[in-house]
Amino acid sequence: MDRLGLRLADAERALATLAEALAIEAPTPLERDGAIQRFEYTFEVVWKLGQRYLAVHEGQPAVSPKAVFRGLGSAGVLSILGMQHAMEMTDDRNLTVHTYVEGVADKVHGELARHHGLLAEIAAEIRRRTVCGG
Repeated sequence: MDRLGLRLADAERALATLAEALAIEAPTPLERDGAIQRFEYTFEVVWKLGQRYLAVHEGQPAVSPKAVFRGLGSAGVLSILGMQHAMEMTDDRNLTVHTYVEGVADKVHGELARHHGLLAEIAAEIRRRTVCGG
């Protein structure tokens, strides 16, 4: 399997672990923080998947998450609204270092299901474009 395929498989596994954490209906603070941690590594894997996709299939180098999401927007992987959401999600990811602040942790946790949807959409579209030859 090539590096893009490996990154895609990693992203799909990470997305599954985040979905598992989000299935907890009334999480304890520990479970909430665990879900945020799963979001952090899922975010990392998916933006790096996007980075690899842009390099291999679009010839676009991008070195930061926001540059990757802009590139995915330019490539049509993300809509304009998706790209705006990705920028907000990146800001939330940057806030996760402050999970010891209850209000920040609650805010970020409240957005995780929405963020999971976008991350899954990115991975699915990259899969469609690379596996199906789109």
